[in-house]
Amino acid sequence: MVQFQPPGFGQKNIQTSLGEIAYYTPVAAPWTIKESPRPPIVFLHSFGGGSSAYEWSKVYAAFANTHHVIAPDLLGWGNSAHPMRDYRIEDYLITIAELIQQVSSSPVAVVASSLTGAIAVRLAVQKPALFQSLYLVCPSGFDDFGQGAGRRIPLQIINTPILDRLIYAIGATNEIAVRNFLEQFLFGDRSRITDEMVAAYLESAQQPNAEYSALAFLRGDLYFDLSLYLTQLTVPTSILWGELAQFTNVALGRRLAGLNPQAVQEFAVLPQSGVLAHLEQPSVITGLLGSWLKNFC
Repeated sequence: MVQFQPPGFGQKNIQTSLGEIAYYTPVAAPWTIKESPRPPIVFLHSFGGGSSAYEWSKVYAAFANTHHVIAPDLLGWGNSAHPMRDYRIEDYLITIAELIQQVSSSPVAVVASSLTGAIAVRLAVQKPALFQSLYLVCPSGFDDFGQGAGRRIPLQIINTPILDRLIYAIGATNEIAVRNFLEQFLFGDRSRITDEMVAAYLESAQQPNAEYSALAFLRGDLYFDLSLYLTQLTVPTSILWGELAQFTNVALGRRLAGLNPQAVQEFAVLPQSGVLAHLEQPSVITGLLGSWLKNFC
């Protein structure tokens, strides 16, 4: 999905044990492509019909001349491989670790959102040597403190063969459905949604076999209790929460952050934004992220 990337960004690929992952990085003007080492920073998109690296594309270009920017389409999303499998959380713990190890020889700053923010916490607990810091937007395992938050379709429906594919086709692979999804669930202010955003989500949702990963998320196959892992986190972390985030509200964010004030060094709330604060108000997120990264340069 290079057509939705900032100018000068190109697609590269790595091979993981579960399939090929596409990632985007500066390859040409207007960026200065340096041979000398730059601090590595990895941007991980959230999950949901049509998700891809595009989610962070309004932010990561600002760091292209100062950092080694890596923005992947995760397994099952965007231009990466779409294995026909029952996706589990371990698939992402494995492939994200393999991605980091292949693109950087030094610890990375990871920027992630929603469920992938929670996955980043779990991976940082497992393999802290891979991480320099975490910057997370609305991180949630969607089953935090044992309270399910994300499932919107009854299990008896979403688990019905054929019917589940039909639900995906109707709910994620046409322009009206994509725009409605962004308006109803992801943005705090629908006036900030652009035609480009809708087109990028639609392009990703229409990839062959894209329904496998999306349905795993909808069914709750990837959910877990983040509170069980946050207490073990040692990597310096900043958390930002969209004031209008649905399903995972600010109260949940404060409760999670309060579990480990030693690791979670910052917690802030962004007014008038939903769970995709970085796509909704990218200039604000860019400024806040830049300030956070100065602590590690």
